[in-house]
Amino acid sequence: MHDISDYLTADHHHCDDLFAEAENAVANDDWQTAMTQFKAFEAATLLHFTREENILFPAFEERTGISHGPTAVMRSEHVEIRETLQGMTDALASRNADVYLGLAETLLMLLRQHNTKEEQILYPMADQALADNAGVMVLEMEALTA
Repeated sequence: MHDISDYLTADHHHCDDLFAEAENAVANDDWQTAMTQFKAFEAATLLHFTREENILFPAFEERTGISHGPTAVMRSEHVEIRETLQGMTDALASRNADVYLGLAETLLMLLRQHNTKEEQILYPMADQALADNAGVMVLEMEALTA
């Protein structure tokens, strides 16, 4: 898997799976599992953002000269997602299923829209612009750990 889009799309799916497991645990009042799964989801999501913000976005912007386009939009959405994650952390700490599930619904909508834009617009652009360096970039992203 040397395409940037393949690698990061697979990472999206991994995060989605962890998110679903956390949400199911909250719905079942299994707070210990919910906390464990949510922390795994949050760590995976933040690592994904780090991969993009520290490796992909700067390389894309340097290669294309586009710094106020799709990467700027993605960065601003990352901020909104981080804020929602914090609210979900707070809801878990207080074992407030209604607040958590409400924020989870909001986050699901944010992530679907965000991931669609990345997978259909940004990642294909990055694959094209960075094709000569994609394999190295994927290795750099894989080397980052939580």
